Amino acid sequence: MVSMETKSKEKFFIVLRGKARKGFSRGCIGLSEAEIQNGEVKGLLYSGSGSNAVSPKSGGTVREVDTYPLTRHQAQLLLFITSSSKRLELLCNPQLFTAICELTQDDLVVVKHKKGHQPALVRNLMQIGKKENQEDLHMLGFEVEFVDSDHNLFTKKPAPLPLFNASDIIQVVPSYSVPVGMHWRDSQGLNKKVMTRVNSLPSFSSHGLQLRVNRTDQRVTQSPSTSRVPLEVGSMVEVLSNTGVTVYGVIRWLGLLSGKTNEWAGIELDYDVSGCSDGTHGVQRYFTCNGNKALFVPVTKCNPDSRFAGTQTLKHINAPSVPPFEDSEEHVPPIPESEASTLLLGRMKGIQGHFNSCYLDAALFSLFSSSTTLDNICHQPADTAEPITCTLRKIVNRLRRQGFVPAESVMNLRKQLGCDTFQTEEKDSEEFITVLFQKVLRMEPLLQLRSRGETSQGAYTYQIFLEKEQIGPMPTVQQLLDTSFLSCDLKFEEVPSCLIVQMPRFGKKFKMFPHIIPSTELDITDLLYNSPRECFVCGHLAEHECLQCLPERTLQPGRIKQYCTTCNTQVHTHPSRQGHSPRPLAVPTGAPADTPVTRHMMQLFAVLCIHTSHYVSFVKYGADPQSWLFFDSMADRCGDDQSGYNIPEIKACPELGDFLSQSEEEMTRADPSKAGELVRRLLCDSYMFLYQKPSTSLSTLNPQEP
Repeated sequence: MVSMETKSKEKFFIVLRGKARKGFSRGCIGLSEAEIQNGEVKGLLYSGSGSNAVSPKSGGTVREVDTYPLTRHQAQLLLFITSSSKRLELLCNPQLFTAICELTQDDLVVVKHKKGHQPALVRNLMQIGKKENQEDLHMLGFEVEFVDSDHNLFTKKPAPLPLFNASDIIQVVPSYSVPVGMHWRDSQGLNKKVMTRVNSLPSFSSHGLQLRVNRTDQRVTQSPSTSRVPLEVGSMVEVLSNTGVTVYGVIRWLGLLSGKTNEWAGIELDYDVSGCSDGTHGVQRYFTCNGNKALFVPVTKCNPDSRFAGTQTLKHINAPSVPPFEDSEEHVPPIPESEASTLLLGRMKGIQGHFNSCYLDAALFSLFSSSTTLDNICHQPADTAEPITCTLRKIVNRLRRQGFVPAESVMNLRKQLGCDTFQTEEKDSEEFITVLFQKVLRMEPLLQLRSRGETSQGAYTYQIFLEKEQIGPMPTVQQLLDTSFLSCDLKFEEVPSCLIVQMPRFGKKFKMFPHIIPSTELDITDLLYNSPRECFVCGHLAEHECLQCLPERTLQPGRIKQYCTTCNTQVHTHPSRQGHSPRPLAVPTGAPADTPVTRHMMQLFAVLCIHTSHYVSFVKYGADPQSWLFFDSMADRCGDDQSGYNIPEIKACPELGDFLSQSEEEMTRADPSKAGELVRRLLCDSYMFLYQKPSTSLSTLNPQEP
């Protein structure tokens, strides 16, 4: 038994970022041994899972700024999650993680199950494994019992209860919302692993203990007919002010205020109210909104917004109302990496879909949320810009300032596009992007492509064309682009500021390759016309290129092959290559023969995907490899088709960064079916890859002061 004095000195942590360093990598859980120089922590590493408790191993050092402190209880819950990316994803949702750490017997939760999302009752907290040493940690999981939609237990006979880890829980329903009259049955049987039931579930903090006391009191005093509807972050509420006036808003924060004992709510009001703040209370900030809109009140003072009582259901009760927005016509820069998670993550975030608009929603979010490539539209004076350009700028500013654009704003843009089909039908994102650049932004073509006939033509996107036999079964975007350019005998006239590559698929169903590996960087050096290129063999100035050498297994298949005159002769004396037809290159006048060539790279900043006629997008919002978001403008729906509305959602997707950080060989060998759901979706359903120059790279700095 570890003494209370020893436990109080324990400093557990999880590694949040940084590459693997001296034993520690992202998602690892450790125990601090000592703080050393340069802000580093020396610690023990906990890893592995199985039937025994986890013993610490020598972990080395890690930077303190790359860690997040954990209690023993938190560390043991996270240890039972085998995927490091899922551990970090759960930490990105602090409200949910806090609630999971506070779970007690009788709490109602929703878990991910092979049959879908299932409501269940928490039966027991399970300590997994038998400790052999004092420093060992149990892994903690939850035994649950499924209930049906009528809150009846699924099974009547005693049976072993399924065991879930913390990342399997996607929602915690407050205790006071559990229907009165629901009873527990006696359990029989244990999981075959070494487990011990913990009758007294530890709390996350004193805050959690207070919450449970409050909820128990409410459940005892309230009858079924008057029980409170569960309120969470995102719930639309109304509050009766001290002056007798009802105000409306959205809960942005729940917790304990400094100096208070009960649970309070931080509400962003629909309109300015004198005396309110911008999300601060005292000297501490709890959330961020415009000035005079943040109101802090006890949760007991909040009630569901009665204006929407007729259209909301329990499942969608938490959909927030649309906050007002006034465009000040000032330039709003892209959302910085440091603010993206706070501003964008969650439901009712991003661009709200409406009436087959996902093709447009996904494209706009990809192009404008974090990228500066097309930022010039925000600088155009309103008095000189076309009305449709002003409408687009308001959408962009609203997305970047509030993190949410209502469906009405996008419908207004669709009407101004001047074609009925944009208002009523689902179209290809490629068609919308071309109209957006050409007619709305009035931009010159992003690409200038020179064909073999020495003619140059402009384009806004590039469609991959090739024969399936020309490339392997799981190609990279780099291989697809190189092969397509060589097959069509095309070259870029210059390095484009934005390169949108459309994958070889036709219609919404047929795709040439079941999986495509994203290239985080595209090297287009060898695709530029009249630009120096290195010989593939010796590195000197290249003067010939050969399409037939592209798939050569002995010459790095998939890479473009260009040669100096000497190497071209030698390579093609081989019997298997004597039938090749190398083509001469346009060599710039005066280009040095032995000087290293400057590489021209493009950076991936977004991917549009389509599956069964529905578009979604993945967006890179910062320099950190794990800074990826997943956006779906129609992730859920509240109400019916006539009176309801779509609920957009944005999720953090660090597991995509983990996957893309692997080498190309590792990604090619990976089994997509075993990757995370979102990673698999990108590999299988990619439709467009969006690249930009490094000079117009993602914004990682704070917005400039006006």
